[in-house]
Amino acid sequence: MNKILLISIAAAICTGIAGILHLNMLPTNNTNSTILFLVGGLAQVFWIVPTVRNWGKIWDYIGIAGTFAFVLIWVITRIPENPITGRGGMVGDMAIAIEVFQIAFIVLLGLLVAMKSSKKHIENYPKNK
Repeated sequence: MNKILLISIAAAICTGIAGILHLNMLPTNNTNSTILFLVGGLAQVFWIVPTVRNWGKIWDYIGIAGTFAFVLIWVITRIPENPITGRGGMVGDMAIAIEVFQIAFIVLLGLLVAMKSSKKHIENYPKNK
């Protein structure tokens, strides 16, 4: 297996686990949180497909941006008197695990984008469209 495929699989596993953990948190007492975890979790599980199947850079960039937004929302909602909830949220074990997988996904997908852009790896890049 080549490096790009291995990194693609690792990134897909990270986003898949984060998505499943988000879905595992359903339902919540807050309707907005329920919608966020449902839509975000489903999107993360779906993102396994474009990550492994190489749907292109635009899909990679959307995956990075969407996951970054999820991490940013989590960070903002931990700040006391934040504009989203008005109070700082708790930092639990599940939240830390989710954030670790999401950050790993961002790093791995960023690495993939860089590798795909490199002339050195173009000839080794699988075309699975």
